[in-house]
Amino acid sequence: MVFFSNRKLIDVAYTPFHAVLKCGNLSSDVQVFPRPETVIIDEEIDPLPKAISTELEIVGFIDIADISSPPVLSRHLVLPIALNKEGDDIGAGLTDEIEDENSANQIAGKIPNFCVLLHGSLKVEGMVALVQLGNDWYGMLYSQADSKKKSNLMMSLFELGTEPLPWLGKISQLGPISDASENPYGEEDNKSPFPLQPKSKRSYAQNVTVWIKPSGLQTDVQKILRNARKLPEKTQTFYKELNRLRKAALAFGFLDLLKGVSDMLERECTLLPDNAHPDAAFQLSHAAAQLKLASTGSSEHSAYDHNIVPLQTDFSGRGSERI
Repeated sequence: MVFFSNRKLIDVAYTPFHAVLKCGNLSSDVQVFPRPETVIIDEEIDPLPKAISTELEIVGFIDIADISSPPVLSRHLVLPIALNKEGDDIGAGLTDEIEDENSANQIAGKIPNFCVLLHGSLKVEGMVALVQLGNDWYGMLYSQADSKKKSNLMMSLFELGTEPLPWLGKISQLGPISDASENPYGEEDNKSPFPLQPKSKRSYAQNVTVWIKPSGLQTDVQKILRNARKLPEKTQTFYKELNRLRKAALAFGFLDLLKGVSDMLERECTLLPDNAHPDAAFQLSHAAAQLKLASTGSSEHSAYDHNIVPLQTDFSGRGSERI
């Protein structure tokens, strides 16, 4: 029983997986390690096992920024297999280390190999290659740095299906840039045709809005009300906190909160003392109206990237308080 288990482990985990990597008329014999596991397709009647094909065909190339960091089933090292004149294997590897010139790896390194060419091209150009693993099954080939002087050609397997990455759509319907009427990346190569990165740069130092507990939401609302009672001196801070709450409410789909804060600001406007600055009433009414429009979820005021800006009035000469 122990012998059977060990034998099964060797067959499953340590048996080399040989395949042919193709791109047009170019091809290369490769070895994939660790051996890709069989994927079980959950069907209503009977589970169906599916293994990757021994012919890996590259269907296109895409910028590494567009692929981002996608969810994958597994990652594998891809090694080229060099053959001598008799057709026997003499070595495999994608290493930059200097070894003995008489070694098998050194001899293999002198033989032109498409896999080595692909690895170097992906590394220099910052691209990934989309590869078809089987019927309605795709993956990607990319260069991954192992150290400052060494990198490896890696292959990641996507989930089964025609749309493994939602932001790319159907991979079979992707086409070359030359087919587009205009450059989808812009004339200055400063945009992407895929909905990936936000316009604003992310930062680990930014304040994150957390409303897991009621106290967190209550604190944010009270902060807005405190600044509202100190208008127009706190105009900049008031609108900063107001926009932060507005964005969080839209992200969470909490439109009723916007309507509630709008009612609070209208109430604060009616409670202003007689000696209050005239600009305070205008700003409160303006902010309340903007929140009410955003709470409908249908107007341009409910767009996530839209910011509420202070109302321009002639009552206050404090230009520094305006955004």
